[in-house]
Amino acid sequence: MALNHAAKGSLLLVVVTASLLAVGQAKTIVVGGSEGWRFGFNYTDWAIQNTPFYINDKLVFKYDPPSNSSFAYGVYLLENLGSYLSCNFTSAELLANSTQGVGDGFEVSLSRWRPYYFASYGDDGYHCDDGHMKFFAVPWPHNN
Repeated sequence: MALNHAAKGSLLLVVVTASLLAVGQAKTIVVGGSEGWRFGFNYTDWAIQNTPFYINDKLVFKYDPPSNSSFAYGVYLLENLGSYLSCNFTSAELLANSTQGVGDGFEVSLSRWRPYYFASYGDDGYHCDDGHMKFFAVPWPHNN
């Protein structure tokens, strides 16, 4: 079925409007809720309880600066599932250093449909190795 010029324009308007509505539904989510990003909290459980995540949602990592009584935290994006499971930071991307999560926190946009593997390398990798300071998120398209 061939569409005339006016019908094509109307269809394009509907598609663009639907896309804008999907972007408008993005949420800003503080990782860990009121607990923030810290050692001793299970972020895998937190992620399971807070799914689904959607494309264009923003995750905010908030944490205290390093001190004599607390560890230095950071946020890494691990390359793949294997790196996530083994806490291998060799090809990981540092998203936020130990001071970037202070105050309002550091924001990461889930801009594409793909798995995002997050972890902390704090205490020479122990924060990830113990299984707590890591989680993954797979954002889904919005259903309008």
